[in-house]
Amino acid sequence: MPSQLNPASGFEKLRRIESSKVFQGAVITIIILSALTIGAKTYDLPPLVEKSLIVMDNAITLFFLLEILFRFGVCANKKRFLFDGWNLFDTLVVIGSLIPLDNSEAVLLGRLLRVFRVLRLVSVVPELRFLINSLLKAIPRMGYIALLMFIIFYIYAAMGSMFFASVDEELWGDVAIAMLTLFRVATFEDWTDVMYATMEQYPLSWVFYITFIFLTAFVFLNMMIGAILEVMSEEQNAKQAQKAHDERDEIARQLQAVQVQLAELTKQISNKR
Repeated sequence: MPSQLNPASGFEKLRRIESSKVFQGAVITIIILSALTIGAKTYDLPPLVEKSLIVMDNAITLFFLLEILFRFGVCANKKRFLFDGWNLFDTLVVIGSLIPLDNSEAVLLGRLLRVFRVLRLVSVVPELRFLINSLLKAIPRMGYIALLMFIIFYIYAAMGSMFFASVDEELWGDVAIAMLTLFRVATFEDWTDVMYATMEQYPLSWVFYITFIFLTAFVFLNMMIGAILEVMSEEQNAKQAQKAHDERDEIARQLQAVQVQLAELTKQISNKR
């Protein structure tokens, strides 16, 4: 019976290594080293240093390839691994890094994919992955907020073009230019200069700017933040539910293993009798 359990126990050891903080820390260190290598290549360096960076880059690429293969090998659910978005991203980046840089036609693509290796830090660090997932899932809600913001921009741009075109044709000549001016106001880039210029002819025009800034800088910004926080809360609840589900599955597997062992013991005892 011990010989039958050795493969399973060895597999569990490999899984524990893959999920250990030491392994994750090693991967993060290599990713940071890869980022530093990419940055170093942008400088004029001595030939010896350039050759050393090439060797280091090849070693990093080999490490990432072995790491992906190791993670795939120890994953219990291969189908789940293949359909995971972050795993697909990691795999594509690693495969793309295998493009040789000595080919002039593929050198730009190879360098670009090597730059994207830095993004693997997001897939490795759970906290960063959680933030990116929340942000991506919040995009549809943020899209509606952005649409509403565009409507407000358009209304204020039309009003500004009608009232202030005579003040400054370059800033309020038409709706498109007026929207660019309002974007300048919304980002607080010398917006008071724009306001004071119109106040010389329209003393109450400050109401136009104050209400616009209130809507864009406070109301819509808080709506964006609220949408992201709501999605993050939903993601956290889903994460906890998934964790509880995985724990139940693990307990069920352990109980099944215990039942198999008990059945084997019962069979051996019966045979001895």
